[in-house]
Amino acid sequence: MNEASANTPRGAAQTVADAVSGNWVDTIAPTAWRPYLRLSRADRPIGTWLLYIPCLWAVALAAGATGWRLLDLWLIVGSGIGAFLMRGAGCTWNDIQDRDIDAKVTRTRSRPIPSGAVSPAQAAAWMVAQALAAFLILLTFNATAIMWGVASLGFVAIYPFAKRFTWWPQVFLGLAFNWGALLLWVAHTGQIGLPAVLLYLAGIAWTLHYDTIYAHQDREDDALIGVKSTARLFGASTPAWLWGFANAAIVLAAASVLAAGGGPLAFIGVAAFGAHMSWQILRLKIDDPARCLMLFRATRWGGLALFAGLVLDAMT
Repeated sequence: MNEASANTPRGAAQTVADAVSGNWVDTIAPTAWRPYLRLSRADRPIGTWLLYIPCLWAVALAAGATGWRLLDLWLIVGSGIGAFLMRGAGCTWNDIQDRDIDAKVTRTRSRPIPSGAVSPAQAAAWMVAQALAAFLILLTFNATAIMWGVASLGFVAIYPFAKRFTWWPQVFLGLAFNWGALLLWVAHTGQIGLPAVLLYLAGIAWTLHYDTIYAHQDREDDALIGVKSTARLFGASTPAWLWGFANAAIVLAAASVLAAGGGPLAFIGVAAFGAHMSWQILRLKIDDPARCLMLFRATRWGGLALFAGLVLDAMT
């Protein structure tokens, strides 16, 4: 063994099974940092997008209702940094709690903790570092928004355990991942409002839609180890359920725009959002894990289409 290999953490050079091919973590990140960046899912950026997009919706919707402010530029940038950090902290927490389960699932056994690249204690320290950095971002928002941000930690803490006691862990993911719709509305306006609540509910329905697709990758392994999910619950009836979630997301997003006094361009964004979910359902093959992953990764385009409509409407 040469000196370089002796100083390389076990598993540091190992890629994760469902990482994006040729991602920056596997190609240009310092070798010693790679296991920690993989814990944060920096090699799989779609989760950061899905945490960030509801924040973008809220800023644009609030700007359309009350007008753009210079502060909104920082809200957009700061929430993006915060989404990256909190998604990383949340995923690290999830991997600490799921390390025994992940070791039994083909897609996840290559993750840093079950593969031996990072110890649970090292992962915990990394989680705390990311959460503290995110908290510093949160401290730049108004006092009410800070309280709303701290309140989100309850859902983040519960989520890893949800699949052990409910067939609906995707609901808990939706509660956590869409909190930015409430937080950023409050950060812009200083108080909660009906448009934000409706937008939050639309995001939860959207999460049920995309994460059920995602969960079909692990359906067989989950059944073997006793882990619950909506994918297992719905089985062959999944498309019918997805149509229901898509319709709920569309109606709730439209109601949010209506409550905020939005105009035609915002509703065009809602229509594009719905069209994208429809495309995902029509393309879905629940027994094809590669297809499920492809459709899941495409989810951000529907969310960004809604954001684009909200921005254009707020600018007119």
